[in-house]
This record gives sequence, structure tokens and C-alpha cells, in this order.
Amino acid sequence: MVPDRDWYLRPVLDVARDLLGATLTRRTADGVVSLRLTEVEAYDGETDPGSHAYRGQNRRNATMFGEPGHLYVYRHLGLHHCVNVVCGPPGTASAVLLRAGEVVDGADLARSRRLASGVVRADRDIARGPARLTVALGLHLSDDGADVTDPHGAVVLETPAVEPSLVERSLVEPVETSAAVVRTGPRVGVSGEGGSADRFPWRLWLAGEPTVSAYRPAPVRP
Repeated sequence: MVPDRDWYLRPVLDVARDLLGATLTRRTADGVVSLRLTEVEAYDGETDPGSHAYRGQNRRNATMFGEPGHLYVYRHLGLHHCVNVVCGPPGTASAVLLRAGEVVDGADLARSRRLASGVVRADRDIARGPARLTVALGLHLSDDGADVTDPHGAVVLETPAVEPSLVERSLVEPVETSAAVVRTGPRVGVSGEGGSADRFPWRLWLAGEPTVSAYRPAPVRP
């Protein structure tokens, strides 16, 4: 099922939870690559010190302030790109970072893209981490603003049939995605208050999935 725009109008943690197990498909002239999402992070706009939108709108984060159901693609540290899905009402700037996934279609194309930009030690590493995921899908800054609610678009997100499942913590309501255990923890590489494990355990992942990336705290600044 391709969710309509109203599906993304919900609170960011609800959307993040339900994106686990969803499939993101990218169509290009080279072919099609599809990923099943196994790890995400939630960011809640101007109320969240870990969010790009915490200090308001600028040229870089403008897509986050628009209507939900669009991609927010940005360059990280000038080295690589990361992709988010915008959610919540326009102006709230909430978004879910897509951290990792399992390639379920177009593995050869995804692997060739990754090999062109780095080492791929195993298939689980093709889209294990937000930069690798973006490379595997062939996403670039030009895809910022792409509408994932259009079934005929270049980038489409589909959710699976929902079934009850278990949550490790009471951060969110019971997860209704793949009957798997969903775990939560601090976000990767987020410094300051936004990286607090107590206040913002907003990284969510499917337990037991080999494609989930390793947790790394933000480096301590002198």
C-alpha cells in the first residue's frame, strides 16, 4: 500500500515506528532498487535540539517546513548525502531519517553504486547506514522534495500489511509493522542535549536485523 499524504500528518514518532518494514523504491534510467527499512531516527523540528530545524528555517532545511510525504535530502559534512521523509503539519519541520535497510530488489545495481564509492564487505552492508542507503538508491540533492506518495513517481514508499508486534520500551504505542520486536535508543552521532538517551531515545530499529547500523555517540569536543 502506498500511504496518502494524511498518513504522514501524524506525530513524528508514530511515522518513524510505522516506517520500519516499509519499502522505499527508487526508479532511474539504470534500473530499480527497493529497500525494506530496518532502522530510522525521528527528529521533531523546532522543539528538538538534534534537528536541523531547531533554529528555524533556512535554505538547507526548507523542505522540512513544507507539506508531509516529501523527501528531505541533505549533504552531511560535505562528504555524502542523507535522506529523510517529512511528516507532521506544514511548518512543524518534523522528519524521519532513513538510517538502514535491506535491499529486496535491484541488489546488483545497488551493489555497483556502492562499490563505485567505497568498500562493500557483505550484502548486509549495502545500505547499512544513512549514507550507504542513499548511495544504494542513487539519491542526490536533486531528489530533495520528491513526493513519495505518488505511486508512479521516481521514489515511492509502500507500507506492509500491519500486524501487532512488541516494543522494547514505552516510548511509543505498540508497533504495528512486521510482528518483530522494535527497539529504541539514542540517536547516532547527535551531540549535546539532542543526543540524550533519556530525553531523545528516538532511534528505532528492528531487532535481529543484520542491516541495522552500529551505534556511535557524537565525538567529544574539546
